[in-house]
Amino acid sequence: LAGVRPPIMNGPLHPRPLVALLDGRDCTVEMPILKDVATVAFCDAQSTQEIHEKVLNEAVGALMYHTITLTREDLEKFKALRIIVRIGSGFDNIDIKSAGDLGIAVCNVPAASVEETADSTLCHILNLYRRTTWLHQALREGTRVQSVEQIREVASGAARIRGETLGIIGLGRVGQAVALRAKAFGFNVLFYDPYLSDGIERALGLQRVSTLQDLLFHSDCVTLHCGLNEHNHHLINDFTVKQMRQGAFLVNTARGGLVDEKALAQALKEGRIRGAALDVHESEPFRCPLCPRMFYAHHSGLLLDRVREGLLFSLRWGEEPQDSI
Repeated sequence: LAGVRPPIMNGPLHPRPLVALLDGRDCTVEMPILKDVATVAFCDAQSTQEIHEKVLNEAVGALMYHTITLTREDLEKFKALRIIVRIGSGFDNIDIKSAGDLGIAVCNVPAASVEETADSTLCHILNLYRRTTWLHQALREGTRVQSVEQIREVASGAARIRGETLGIIGLGRVGQAVALRAKAFGFNVLFYDPYLSDGIERALGLQRVSTLQDLLFHSDCVTLHCGLNEHNHHLINDFTVKQMRQGAFLVNTARGGLVDEKALAQALKEGRIRGAALDVHESEPFRCPLCPRMFYAHHSGLLLDRVREGLLFSLRWGEEPQDSI
């Protein structure tokens, strides 16, 4: 990779390189693949202040999830780092420009959990429409749910899916997978993605809209599948929430910063939004006041070990990462 730091030879015997998992402790996938060519360490850190000095001085490779942030100041602490692998698709927790300036390559795994995230998204959508979690919770709490009236009260807001309009913001890998699943359930699917070339809507049998406002106005349920950047932070805010249909649903399995959670909570309280499901949150661990019509999960689109294995085998054999940023 052009511009990547040259290796630092630490002594005459060139010891095995150090690869560190920064914000995790499970190295059961990494260890068997890399153990004969590298020393693998885990840091289980939430910031670089918690990372051991040996890792900061000697690590040539870093693996990371979403729970640690690397600013320029953080990156400058690593003296030998040559590559950062973000295990997942989002990389807004890494200062990409500074990494490039420092000669540190960065890559992600955009296809890591496409199927799992799409499945989780549909699970959340179905749950909002059919109110299964609320019924389950009522029964666990001992609420009597027997008569039609009692069921109707607990499942208030349940609705038929077929014929409803699902609006997808961002038709990348996950967005497309969600669209195909939603069509099987009878949704009319429309999407907004200003970065996507024309034609895919015909190939997938979807309806495209040209503005975010159009999508919000015409959708019974809105689901977010776009990356997070400086242009779409709090894409769903007090203003855009008011552009949504009265009584619409909102689902976010993409990036927490896309939603202003305070504005969403207020819209739920006022009844403008019928229900919401959040799989990601702007601040984690999540501490937002609980809303009765908001369903919470936490990164339920889990990564598969085989995805990590494929990535590590590429590193093991010195192959150039396919998804360099």
